[in-house]
Amino acid sequence: MKYRTLQGSDQKISEIGFGLWTVSTGWWGTYTDDDAVKLMRLAADLGINLFDAADTYGNGRSEDLIAKAFPGAERERIVIATKVGYDFVNHGDGRRGQKEIPQNFSPSAIRQAVDAALSRLGTDHIDILQLHNIREEQVHDDALWEVMEDLRAEGKFRHGGIALGPAIGWLGEGASAIARRKPDVVQHIYNLLEQEVGSALHKTAEATAAPTKFLIRVPHSSGMLEGKYTADTVFPPNDHRNHRPKSWLINGVKKIEQLRFLERPNRTMGQAAMLWLLNDPRTLSVLPNIYDAEQIKEFAATSECPPLDDSEMERIRELVTGHFGLEPEEHKYKGDMELPAELASLLH
Repeated sequence: MKYRTLQGSDQKISEIGFGLWTVSTGWWGTYTDDDAVKLMRLAADLGINLFDAADTYGNGRSEDLIAKAFPGAERERIVIATKVGYDFVNHGDGRRGQKEIPQNFSPSAIRQAVDAALSRLGTDHIDILQLHNIREEQVHDDALWEVMEDLRAEGKFRHGGIALGPAIGWLGEGASAIARRKPDVVQHIYNLLEQEVGSALHKTAEATAAPTKFLIRVPHSSGMLEGKYTADTVFPPNDHRNHRPKSWLINGVKKIEQLRFLERPNRTMGQAAMLWLLNDPRTLSVLPNIYDAEQIKEFAATSECPPLDDSEMERIRELVTGHFGLEPEEHKYKGDMELPAELASLLH
């Protein structure tokens, strides 16, 4: 395993992390606490030290799982990232699937949420605290950012940032926050098949001289880039991928077949997809969707694989630019997918 750092910190963060979303929410199958803890401890034994939770994942369950997996002095083995902003205490019982619940970013609510998260985690500090799916309103809310600075000064977290949509906003909010607030960390969706938004956010950080580094989620495009789907793949009844159109599966498989050149005897498609992201020095860590032990072993070994060479990177660029020879797909977003005018001019 290789490790990266944030500006102003010597804390080593594994370039492959463990997102608790899969094992705590029920959207990727059902895991008992024992199942989840075994996977988390295996990951740590293989060098993964970043565990990314959210207070709303399973209504506090993801944070409880971290405390169970790494109690007492074992907390020092890991880097804890979590998120606050959703009012699951008052509205969590009404959640159905991935349906969004109300948020509360008032200073008092954020303070209460951080204290509650610390209690569930069984620790006195959070390493990376993220505001969960903020809107433009929160980007411009000075009171919110002031309470974040107060909480940092009190030692309740070390590094701050945001986690982004995409269902409720992504590009506009992320770019505005990077330019205006220069957060330590931004978490967002980015992968070889879905590059547009992630690329723009990374370019925004570069253009505005922000120290921001990125936590990358959905690096395998909901599993597509693991290279194991076929046109006949059937997902379990409660799996969120069942809500995607059939064309997503058919076109995705066609794209993967054109990317098979990335596979080698000592590098899988899934590892190559993460190496593509790690080629960017602004990537802090990649958070693959983890759901079994064999997958953890594969992903944790990514650092040992041969990196993508220049010719492979160029071939990827050509395929993506040409839409893999397929009809361009229309993407539907619910949030602000326009860059602020002043940033658009900087990037172009």
